[in-house]
Amino acid sequence: MTMNLKAQIQSDMKDAMRARDKERLSVIRMLLAAIQTREIEERNELSEPAVLAVVEKLVKQRKDSARQFADAGRADREAAELSEAEMLQAYLPEQMSEAELAGLVDQVVAATGASGMQDMGKVMGQLKAKAQGRADMGMLSALVKAKLSA
Repeated sequence: MTMNLKAQIQSDMKDAMRARDKERLSVIRMLLAAIQTREIEERNELSEPAVLAVVEKLVKQRKDSARQFADAGRADREAAELSEAEMLQAYLPEQMSEAELAGLVDQVVAATGASGMQDMGKVMGQLKAKAQGRADMGMLSALVKAKLSA
């Protein structure tokens, strides 16, 4: 790996400053502030997966906000939230396709010997580790529910 994610984000912030890209700079500063807040809470520098988790959380928040603005008829704010989510998503690894996720669910269910909904936590725990940052956990949860209740 050439550069860790946090260093990449800091480098992108400098580039956004030089380019006078106020919107992008604002999003990157918000992301760095969230990372710094987590580091202060944990009294430790965040690992790569922990930084990814912060990015994932912010993307999810933006998408949830966009949905709420859409429901309220505020298309302008919805577009702004979606734009921020898209900028943040650039820091996440490439997302897995639905077919890849279904295959991963099948693999983990077989490996854990899960037979019903009571095993959902065990399956999700392993899936979360394998798909961190590369899958929407809500979609993954729905796939696991469908598999285990079938």
